[in-house]
Amino acid sequence: MTQMKSTKIICTSLGILCVCGGEISLAAESKSSSAPVTAILGAFEREVTLIEDQVRQRRDRKIEGIRFVSGKLNGQQVVVTWTGVGKVNAAMTTTLLIEHYKPKRIIFTGIAGGVNPDLQPGDIVIAEKTAHHDMGTVWPEGLFCRGVRSRLDGFENPVFFRADPNLIALAVQASDRAGLESIKTLKGEREPKIIRGVVVTGDSFIASTDKCAELRKRLEADAVEMEGAAVAQICFQRQIACLVIRSISDNADEGAVLDKQMFYIMAARNSASLVAEIVGLLGTKPAPEKNAGSEKPRD
Repeated sequence: MTQMKSTKIICTSLGILCVCGGEISLAAESKSSSAPVTAILGAFEREVTLIEDQVRQRRDRKIEGIRFVSGKLNGQQVVVTWTGVGKVNAAMTTTLLIEHYKPKRIIFTGIAGGVNPDLQPGDIVIAEKTAHHDMGTVWPEGLFCRGVRSRLDGFENPVFFRADPNLIALAVQASDRAGLESIKTLKGEREPKIIRGVVVTGDSFIASTDKCAELRKRLEADAVEMEGAAVAQICFQRQIACLVIRSISDNADEGAVLDKQMFYIMAARNSASLVAEIVGLLGTKPAPEKNAGSEKPRD
């Protein structure tokens, strides 16, 4: 009788270990290194594999069916994953990542539509701030943007989420070092333009000249996409440093769908190259910023 009870206890203990094994291994992984973790996110799998291919000492994990890749990138501890398209997917994936990996900072990489008429496919926007362009109150005069109340502290979120100043400074420094692809045009090749500006987010793919004009007028937007502000909002509420980097794949006008198909890979590679260079600069002191008319701070 005693032997049967002992057998049951052993089997029960093994069952608990089997059920909890995934969490135990994740906890062990997070404790295996005291180095701060930098998270890198992208909306599309292709945007993220460009980073994953550079990760060394790679370890793959699945959490709730989502694959996370951790390891070293340019000497820094990183975790990389793709969120899927849209604000809900981005928020869900970011929350899972924060809960399991406790990153010190989060960088979002990928493509966007250009709203600033001076930007062309292949150019890059370092987002000084991000905003939801579809959140607020619709009056007869149009949408009045405003933030919602945070469930964590009860305070209203700002309309604009500002990027981490140190990450912006490192991004500017990395701009001079990253090997970006030149852009082929009818007039020949040109080097990509990199600006600091405003990226706005909404749950619609924008392919409208009129909508671009509205986003430019109301929010001073330089680029539009579908995930950045959702990630920035969670980082703001959780007090985690955040930066959104977007490379232009189209001009968010009536030709956006065709332009995206043509320039998507090139734009994604340029964004990934800049992000990898930023990661390599982590831990260094940012160089003094250069004055540039198109890079003035905005309120």
